[in-house]
Formats: sequence, structure tokens, C-alpha cells
Amino acid sequence: MPKDFVKVVRTDDLLPGQMKYIRLDLEKILVVNMDGVYYAVSNVCTCAYAPLSSGKLMGDQVYCTPHGSIFNVKTGKVVRSPARRNLTVYQVKVEGDDVLIGPPAPDLPAA
Repeated sequence: MPKDFVKVVRTDDLLPGQMKYIRLDLEKILVVNMDGVYYAVSNVCTCAYAPLSSGKLMGDQVYCTPHGSIFNVKTGKVVRSPARRNLTVYQVKVEGDDVLIGPPAPDLPAA
């Protein structure tokens, strides 16, 4: 889990409506660009342990292909089961053209 903010992608490498899987130490993280605002959540579905990066992004929700769970990428919350546990949400900041990921957001529960 990142203790400090770490550069993971450049803004021009992740266009609006796109998502990208990144690995940060042992963490598997999904970075999403929603209309120029970046979000980061754990990339592993809490039900099927499948990579969410192979699913579909629909607005602010990511759809997990194997069992159909849906998560909100802004909050990490389960929108549709069978998943019952929320995703971990990571802090994100943009410095110039760099997107940086930090530790889990303090105001949201980690999965």
C-alpha cells in the first residue's frame, strides 16, 4: 500500500472515459479518468477476485465481467451484487501532467 503519493500515469495517457490497471508494490489498482477527474480503486472484484480492468466502465461505475458485480469508482461502493464488500479507494492528485496515487482515502472504509 503506498505510504506517499507516487506518479502512476500521465494525464495524456488516460483519456476521459478510460481506465488503466497499474501495479504499485503489491497493490493492484484501477485508475479511471472521468471527464478529467481521476479516481483510483482496487482493481480486484471483492466477489470473484477478477480484475476490474478487464470489465467495462459505464459512467462512474465499473462492471465486473465474471459475475456481474458493479462498483462506483468514486466511492468504491457496491452498486450491484453478488459482491458484498466495497473496493478500497485511494487518494489521487494531479500535479501538472502527472497523476499520483496515495494511500487509501481516510474518509472511506478500506475493503
